[in-house]
This record gives sequence, C-alpha cells and structure tokens, in this order.
Amino acid sequence: MTGTGLADRQADTLADRLSRCYASAVHDVLRGLGHDNCLLPHEIRPLLPGRGVLAGEIWTVGGHIDRTRSAHDTLLTWTGVLSKAPPGKVVICQPNNREVALMGELSAAALQLKGVRGYIVDVGCRDVAMIEQIGFPVWCSFFTPSDIVSRWMPDRFGEPVTIGTVTVCSGDYVIADRDGIVILPAAMAAEVIAKAEAVIGTEGEVRRHILAGMDPQEAYRRHGKF
Repeated sequence: MTGTGLADRQADTLADRLSRCYASAVHDVLRGLGHDNCLLPHEIRPLLPGRGVLAGEIWTVGGHIDRTRSAHDTLLTWTGVLSKAPPGKVVICQPNNREVALMGELSAAALQLKGVRGYIVDVGCRDVAMIEQIGFPVWCSFFTPSDIVSRWMPDRFGEPVTIGTVTVCSGDYVIADRDGIVILPAAMAAEVIAKAEAVIGTEGEVRRHILAGMDPQEAYRRHGKF
C-alpha cells in the first residue's frame, strides 16, 4: 500500500469517527485543550438541516470577484475547481465576496458523484430546491440567483483560507451540524476526536441518570459533566 493510500484510509477512519460525534462536544474538547478560536461564523447554516452531521478532512478553495474575465474564463476555471476537488474530503471555500452564489445544482451533482463529503462556503448558494432533491450536504450564508459567470475567479487551491477569525488549512478536519461549524487543526484531530468520543459517552450516562429521575446537580457531581 502506498503512503498516500494509507494516509487516505486513516483520514477516512477519523472522518467516520468524527461523523458520529456532534459539534458542541468537539467544541468543548477544543476549548479544554486551549484552542478556543475554532468556530466558523454563525451565519453559515446547513441547506439541509435534517441531514445531520457533515464531517471530514478539509480541502480549501479561495477566490475573488473579477469582472474583467469572460463567461468562458470564469466557467472554465470553476469547472476546474470541481475537477480538482478530492473524493472523500469536505470542500471549504472562501470566495471573498458577498454577491454571488458559489454553489449550484450542477456543481453539487458533480461533487456528489466524485464522492466529496460536502461543501461549506462563506457566501451564497443557488438552485436550492434542486440541491435539496439530490441531497448533497451544503452549508452557506444566504441564497441568491446570482451566479459567478463573468464575475468570480478562483485563485488558490489547497492553500490556507480565513473565514471569520479562523484560518482553515487543507488537512484540517471539520464537523458541522445544526449547532454550527467547528474546525479541528490537523495536528490535534486524532486527540480531539478521541476525547470527544469519551465526552459523548459520559454525557450518555448523565442523560440516562437524568431521565431516570436523578437530581441534575447530583448527576453533575457524579460525572463531572453536564
């Protein structure tokens, strides 16, 4: 097995474990480890709230508004983004604008067919009803019919991007659910996921005792968690 193949399998294993966690538990673990700056802006919300958790290793894209480029240039480079997106990853895009949609139905279908886990973007999305029908996980800030044609160009692939106050790097991990989006630095991911799994197990015990009628303060004293 090649080194790359082993790394991909390890990433998939971490991603699958992370997908069984929830964002609030992961956030609490990161805070406990002294890494508090880990949340993407609250305005980025799931297009499909009922889909549950999106989790995985990240691949980043960045870009900018450029009204000097032709329709052909912008569409050719955008389809290049879709071609470059690695299977098994979560694509996170910083488009550096508040004008246009950086996801639509054809793009979502292409990423889904490639095996991309999901897409998070700090800007708009269009073709919302059609993306809902195919079920591809998308997190975005707003909806708009305005597209990228002759208006937006990518300028970085796999390089660090900043969203809100968080710098996001390819190789980091993300967990996103209805509570929000948490970024796990690559160097901490395995430790954080293991600790989050332990936290979730403890919270399960607290929940069991509360539902059985235990006083909440007693449950907290017994488990040190609430």
